[in-house]
Amino acid sequence: MQRDYLSLSREELLAEKESLQKKYEEYKAMSLSLNMTRGIPCREQVDLSEDMLHVIDSGDKCISGKTDIRNYGMLDGIPEMKQIFADLLHTLPENVICGGNSSLNMMYDTIARAMIFGTAPGFTPWGKQKEIKFLCPVPGYDRHFAITEIFGIQMIPIDTTDSGPDMDQVREYVENDPTVKGIWCVPKYSNPSGIVYSNDTVRAFAALKPAAKDFRIFWDNAYAVHDLYDEVKVLDIFAECRKRGVENRVYEFASTSKISYPGSGVACLVADDEDILWAKKLIAFQTIGPDKINQKRHAAFFKDANGIIEHMKKHAEILRPKFEAVVDTLEAELGDLGICQFTKPRGGYFISFDLLVGSARHALNLTHDAGVSMTPAGSTFPYHNDPYDRNIRIAPTFPSVADLKTAATLFSICVRLAAVERLLGLN
Repeated sequence: MQRDYLSLSREELLAEKESLQKKYEEYKAMSLSLNMTRGIPCREQVDLSEDMLHVIDSGDKCISGKTDIRNYGMLDGIPEMKQIFADLLHTLPENVICGGNSSLNMMYDTIARAMIFGTAPGFTPWGKQKEIKFLCPVPGYDRHFAITEIFGIQMIPIDTTDSGPDMDQVREYVENDPTVKGIWCVPKYSNPSGIVYSNDTVRAFAALKPAAKDFRIFWDNAYAVHDLYDEVKVLDIFAECRKRGVENRVYEFASTSKISYPGSGVACLVADDEDILWAKKLIAFQTIGPDKINQKRHAAFFKDANGIIEHMKKHAEILRPKFEAVVDTLEAELGDLGICQFTKPRGGYFISFDLLVGSARHALNLTHDAGVSMTPAGSTFPYHNDPYDRNIRIAPTFPSVADLKTAATLFSICVRLAAVERLLGLN
């Protein structure tokens, strides 16, 4: 059993540094080239949807109701796909807009519409208001932060607990500052922490009394069906809002990007009646309709929501050993050294890793120089500014199990080396 690094003398730390440096050089000599920068499905996962490419082999199968989907029309998507998303997300088809492959694009467009036209008729566009702010639970999703930043929206970090965002902080900002217009949320298997919002957290969101009448919750349900073990359910945010008469508070997003094909999936926006009508009115100026043939392929392949649930069990069989390989390696290499902590998610796509304050950038530089690419330090915070320089996002989905064990061992050596040097005052 290795000793807690915090209890080692300077002489012992120097000896440990020398030993670790030798191990590090051995790995560096291997000329590794492994990519763990993003949550990318592996080839085996993508292959699961191979038959989707063949479910439509004639024009006769390109009919939805009485509409030939090869032509114009159906601005909000084909009925079959709207029904599948409605069943998965516990809503009604009329509250769903199906789009292209990217929910990120739908989030971007939703922000853009609010900036240019307002969140609803009669509301001043965000872009014409003097100052607007967004709450950003941290660590969080870098692409959420990128969207907010490009529109010049001020981002406010919110601490995250084991049950979701710190709702005391959220409540303080939302209910007292009319310039706070929204909050990013990943309610199930949050990126990167993997936490699941508790029932109390969801109810607290619904119970908010925003100072801004055009406040919106951006509910990015990216991992709604991405369980690695038993199914985990999150309380329905719309149902809780409906109890309080505030249905128009939430925009929900989801997609099949990590279900079928990341580059050729189907995304959706879910909102209450008035918000959907407003979005459809504005989208009509933007497009003549989504790729309905691709939506038909998805609907024909999955058939219904249960088809997606069963399909995701196959994904879990592929991904579960990968997550376990990383977690087991980290526990074996780092578990009793007192220099880090990391999540052990039950689903989703990431592991959140915290090491000694001031060590993340150095550990990742070492890892990168030895041939393993990971998400840059600071990415899980607004403006790429982790004030403690300690959080790292680990993405285990793309490499093989064998490569993950190698990468996790190397990463552990780099974490230990960065910690030793930090404790010695060398970085």
